[in-house]
Amino acid sequence: MVIITLQRDKCIGCNYCVEMAPAQFQMSKKDGKTVLLKSIDTKGFHTLKSPDHSIVENCELAEKACPVRIISVKEV
Repeated sequence: MVIITLQRDKCIGCNYCVEMAPAQFQMSKKDGKTVLLKSIDTKGFHTLKSPDHSIVENCELAEKACPVRIISVKEV
C-alpha cells in the first residue's frame, strides 16, 4: 500500500509536483494550489491510499522537489 499525503493549505503553487507526478497531482484553476487526485480531505491533510506501487517513484520525486515540504510518500 502506498500512502501519499498533501498539506494543501501550505501549498505555494510552484507546480513541481504536477511536473513530477501528473497522474497524481493537478493544479486548481480556482486558487492555483495543487490537488492530490482521488484523495480524502481530513482537516487539511489530503490523503491518497493506493495499492499501485508503480506511482511511488514519481511521487517521491514530487516530494523531494516540493520547496515547502508538504508532500509525504510512504510505502506500507
